[in-house]
Amino acid sequence: MKPLHGLIGMIALFMALLTAVGAMAAEPGGVFLEDLTTAEVAAAMRGGTTTIIIPVGGTEQSGPHLTLGKHNLRVRVLAGRIAGQLGHTLVAPVVAYVPEGSIDPPTEHMRFAGTISIPEPVFQAMLESAVRSLWAHGFSDVVLIGDHGGYQNALKSVAARLKPPAAKKGFQVHFVDAYYRVAQAPFTQALKARGLTDAQIGVHAGSADAALQMAVAPDSVRPGQFEQAARDGRAGGTNGDPRPATAALGQLGVDLVVQQSVAAIRAAVSSFR
Repeated sequence: MKPLHGLIGMIALFMALLTAVGAMAAEPGGVFLEDLTTAEVAAAMRGGTTTIIIPVGGTEQSGPHLTLGKHNLRVRVLAGRIAGQLGHTLVAPVVAYVPEGSIDPPTEHMRFAGTISIPEPVFQAMLESAVRSLWAHGFSDVVLIGDHGGYQNALKSVAARLKPPAAKKGFQVHFVDAYYRVAQAPFTQALKARGLTDAQIGVHAGSADAALQMAVAPDSVRPGQFEQAARDGRAGGTNGDPRPATAALGQLGVDLVVQQSVAAIRAAVSSFR
């Protein structure tokens, strides 16, 4: 009888594992709003998900070695990791169209092929409508983060002036500038501690930028063009030297951005409760 009992036990264990795997497969996965159905979003909100992040990217040139979607790819990955650590948080679709300079005559990044720019009033109006849409569905805390320096003040302005309807008491929009600031000073200091110079780190498409991208979206990096980027410099759209960049260096920045953004969002949300 003992072998029979053992067999029955093994069958029961196997069936339990199948049930667990099936439940995992059926469970709506991920934190990205666009990957969920409307029923799944509603269920998540009933389960306590009341915070949503609007990640802002941009479609701009970054020299010959980083794709035009650099900011979009990076902010989506990092926002997803931030939401995962926060818990009960979703991530809205990335805002990919942002101010990048005058269109006619072209200025700033618009001087390079592929960049897409919209006027700042249009950008801010789009953000306001997105926030109001999410408030209307019951997300009480909408968080704005941006991967590009050019529109940080615009995000701050939207968050400062936008107020929820009277029926949405306690609802807020938060501009969390820690996301962008951390990728600047703290990450720069970490790179300097590992021997990189300011000239290598740069402010656009240099080692800091390239390393972060290698850590989160390596397919968007063209290491074979690093030498060309260093030679062309600003004339080719690069301010910095990407040649020392590695994914390991970029991971330093990823960890800093995620950790400090999570702390900043928690502080912002709790301050209104």
